[in-house]
Amino acid sequence: MDNYKLRLLSYAVIAYMLLAFGWWTILLNNKNEESYTARVEMLRIAYMVEGTYETESQFKQSARYQELRERYKRRQMMIFGESLVFVLSLFIGFWLINKGYRDVIQNSKSKTNFLLSISHELKSPVASIKLALETIMKRELSGPQIKKISDGALSETNRLKELISNLLLAAKLEYKYEITLEKVHVVDAITQIFQVEKRKYPDATLGYDIVEGAQYVETDRFALSTILHNLVENALKYSGEEKIVKVLLEPEGKNLRLKVSDRGQGIPDYEKAKIFDKFYRIGSEMSRETKGTGLGLFIISRMVKALNGNITVEDNDLKGTVFNILLPNHIYENA
Repeated sequence: MDNYKLRLLSYAVIAYMLLAFGWWTILLNNKNEESYTARVEMLRIAYMVEGTYETESQFKQSARYQELRERYKRRQMMIFGESLVFVLSLFIGFWLINKGYRDVIQNSKSKTNFLLSISHELKSPVASIKLALETIMKRELSGPQIKKISDGALSETNRLKELISNLLLAAKLEYKYEITLEKVHVVDAITQIFQVEKRKYPDATLGYDIVEGAQYVETDRFALSTILHNLVENALKYSGEEKIVKVLLEPEGKNLRLKVSDRGQGIPDYEKAKIFDKFYRIGSEMSRETKGTGLGLFIISRMVKALNGNITVEDNDLKGTVFNILLPNHIYENA
C-alpha cells in the first residue's frame, strides 16, 4: 500500500509540473505577443512622425517591421521549443525513475523468492537425511530396510550436492566461464543425462533425434552437458502428468541447432523475457509446488553466451514449450 501511495504521489507531482510549466509557457507566449504588439505600434507611430507611413501594406513590407516580426517568431519558437525539451526531459526522467523503481521491486521480489526457495531446498533434504539416520540408529531394521532408507538418504544427499553446485556455478558465471573445446559424442552425453533423469522420473518419455552431421560436436563438454541436463530437467519438472520431452540436434552449416521441447504448462508471453534472470521463477514461492531456486535457466543462458550462441523460448505447436539454441561453429568436421 505504501508503494502504491508513493507511486500516486509521483504521478501527482508530474501532473502538477506539467500543468505549471504549461501555464508558464502560455504566460511567456502572451508576454511575447504583448511586447511584439507594443513595438509594432511604437514603430507605426515613429513612421507617422517621420511622415513615411502611407499604407498598411507598405508598413508591413518595411525592413524594420520585418525585423520585429522575425524577432517575435524566433522568441515564440524558443518558448515552445524549450517547453517541448522540458516536457520530454521530464517524461524521460520519470520513465528512468519508474524503471528503476520497478527494477528495485523486482529484485526485492526475486530475493524474497530465492530466500524462500533456498530455505525449502536446503531444509527438505537435510531433514530427510536426519530422519533416515535417526531411524537407522533407533530401530532394529533388516538389511533390505536399511538399504531402502540409505538409498533415500543418498538421493537427498545428491540433491543437496546438486543444489550447492548450482549455487557455486551461478556465482562463477557472474564473471567469466573459460571455454575448453574438445570433440564430444552427442549421443553419449544425452544418454547419460537421460539415465539420470529416468531415475528421478521413471514414467517420463524421453527421446532424441540427431540429424546426420551432428553426432560429434566441437564444444565445451561441461557446458553442453549442463545446458542439456538443465533443459531436460526443467522440462520434466514443469510437465505435469504428461512428461514427454524430446531433444533435437541438427547442423546448420558449421552451426549446431539444439531444441528441447516438452508438452507441459507452457510459459506466458509476458514471462518469456524474464525467465533467464537470476533467481527468477514464475509465480510465488508461497504457492508454488515445484522445487527449484530459479538458477537453472540463468545458468543455461550464461553457458550459451559463453559459447557465443543465443537462446530463445517458443510455444510448442502441440502444447508446452520449446527452447531453441544456436551454437555457432560447433560442428566437428573431422568426425
